[in-house]
Amino acid sequence: MALRAKAEVCMAAPWLSLQRAQALSTRAARAPSTVLPFEAIPQRPGNRWLRLLQIWREQGYEHLHLEVHQTFQELGPIFRPRHSASFGGWGGSAACAGLWFCQCRGWCRANPSSMQRGQDSEALKYHLGGPRMVCVMLPEDVEKLQQVDSLHPHRMSLEPWVAYRQHRGHKCGVFLLNVAERGNSSPPFHGGIHGAPTHSGCGNGPEWRFRITEGRGAHLFGERLGLVGHSPSSASLNFLHALEVMFKSTVQLMFMPRSLSRWTSPKVWKEHFEAWDCIFQYGDNCIQKIYQELAFSRPQHYTGIVAELLLNAELSLEAIKANSMELTAGSVDTTAFPLLMTLFELARNPDVQQALRQESLAAAASISEHPQKATTELPLLRAALKETLRLYPVGLFLERVVSSDLVLQNYHIPAGTLVQVFLYSLGRNPALFPRPERYNPQRWLDIRGPGKNFHNVPFGFGMRQCLGRRLAETEMLLLLHHVLKHFLVETLTKEDIKMVYSFILRPGTFPLLTFRAIN
Repeated sequence: MALRAKAEVCMAAPWLSLQRAQALSTRAARAPSTVLPFEAIPQRPGNRWLRLLQIWREQGYEHLHLEVHQTFQELGPIFRPRHSASFGGWGGSAACAGLWFCQCRGWCRANPSSMQRGQDSEALKYHLGGPRMVCVMLPEDVEKLQQVDSLHPHRMSLEPWVAYRQHRGHKCGVFLLNVAERGNSSPPFHGGIHGAPTHSGCGNGPEWRFRITEGRGAHLFGERLGLVGHSPSSASLNFLHALEVMFKSTVQLMFMPRSLSRWTSPKVWKEHFEAWDCIFQYGDNCIQKIYQELAFSRPQHYTGIVAELLLNAELSLEAIKANSMELTAGSVDTTAFPLLMTLFELARNPDVQQALRQESLAAAASISEHPQKATTELPLLRAALKETLRLYPVGLFLERVVSSDLVLQNYHIPAGTLVQVFLYSLGRNPALFPRPERYNPQRWLDIRGPGKNFHNVPFGFGMRQCLGRRLAETEMLLLLHHVLKHFLVETLTKEDIKMVYSFILRPGTFPLLTFRAIN
């Protein structure tokens, strides 16, 4: 039975919910008798060219989450950009810009004929203005999107990533393919995190990032990657640096129209391709090592996801490689940062931390015997993860290209419209979450009743949910469970941490945490 945390928790800073925040209701206001046309949806103010210039000058869009959140505060729970395509007015145009750059700069030998006719016309569609787009932030709209989901839900392509794979001749994994292209299968995720550290010490963001990468390497490749210790592996450090460059360059390219990026951002395209080269080379080396070991002996125990997929022989080596790269690149920071922010919130809310510790100690024997029980024996800890992702959603938005007409907030949304659900604002709506600036895991145990399932959708919904969700949730639960059993987590930093958008939402600075061993 969950233990209730009754402490007065620290207040997350005003910037989390912005000044003059207003409740946008859990349900739309009473609808007029006639559904309003799409063109009547409020438009986001501002000049797209000035916004584009700002992104180019600042080499990114760090405050995207705050700007869009402010727009919801001003316009209400639904709006549309003045020029559709993506947040900021751009998106999906990177493939042709990358192709142009590869051809003209000569640093990679891309073949124009490798672009399929459909892909080329899709990029042209973006260049000419893009599809209709609308932004929403209420759970009821997420529910309606799932209700009209087709058998093959579709979202927009992440063109910088797809462009790299096309030009290098790599397959796309499940993350980059839509359901119609990838089918409904998912890789088997088994195993767990075993053991726990037993000494006191300090840790910050980079150190936790190393530990998460170690754990992810053990799950995928069956061995640690050499990041934790006095002499971290240089190859693994280069891999982590490549991840940072890849994410940063993704933001710079995804908001830039192809007609400009080929002139203004050739260096960014080069950095993006070189970062992916490093990521793929790193994964290649790990997979080849496993392949060689399996060729000489057939291990009888579980050695990692890649080894299991190779032994089952249900996927080609290229498909295994493609999915391993996406799971590795897309899961390190998306796991490390929620863990870091959870530990930070527990450190500055010691009463909440103590309630979670009591829960972990009570369930320790059961989880030690059956690690998979962590998902059922630790309800308050699961609620703490939900609370962290409510305040600090790693992915800012979910999206669907709707296959049929529907009505959102009493506006007609035509088929083919790109609908983006903004999780940052959903989690800060006072009508949904009273006193949203408070870190209060207990609120998730109090949420009951129909229609509440869509208050928590950080991993997506329907058939396009994150395929690594089960692995990520179990990994975070077990790691926090072991930490809480063995350590008191403290911090001298009580002030809020500013979050920045760099394709994912991440802390701008890392808090220094102290881990004191419990006797």
